[in-house]
Amino acid sequence: MTYLVRDKIFAIGDDYWIDDEHGRHAFLVDGKALRLRDTLELKDPSGYVLVTLRQRLLGLRDAMTIERDGAALATIRRKRLSLLRNHYRVTLADGTALDVSGRILDREFAVQYEGELLAHISRRWLTPRDTYGVDVVREDADAALLIAVAECVIRMAEKEREEG
Repeated sequence: MTYLVRDKIFAIGDDYWIDDEHGRHAFLVDGKALRLRDTLELKDPSGYVLVTLRQRLLGLRDAMTIERDGAALATIRRKRLSLLRNHYRVTLADGTALDVSGRILDREFAVQYEGELLAHISRRWLTPRDTYGVDVVREDADAALLIAVAECVIRMAEKEREEG
C-alpha cells in the first residue's frame, strides 16, 4: 500500500491528512504547538493516537523517538561509522533494528530489516513536487511506524544539513 505524504507536512501546530493510494484519508497528523520539543501525533481517521514522534532534547547525538501508548517503540539515530552520510539506524524496543539508507533529502530511500525491504520512500512516481510516497511493501508491516520513521529521518537529515 502506498501512502501519499505532503512534504513539510509535519509543521508544528498544523494538522494534515495522509491519504492512501486510493485517495482515502489513512492517517491524521496532529502537530502539537507550544511544546518544548517537536511533538507530533499520527492518528487513525477516528482520532486514535497510533504513534507519537518526539525530538530528544539531550544527548551526544541527535535522536528522535517514536512512542506508542506512552512507551518508547523506536529510537532513530544517524548510523555511526557509515560511509554513507544518509544512513540511519532505527532501534526498536525489542532490540531489533531497521536500516534506513538512500538519498534522504531527495526523498529516495528505503527502510529494511535484515536486508528485506519493508518500505520504499520516493517522490519519483508522483507529479506534485510537494508530495512523496511511502510504499509499504509487506502487508504485515506497521504502516504508521514506517511513515513515522520516514518523517523522523527526513527531519534529522534536514537539521543536519542546516547545521553543517
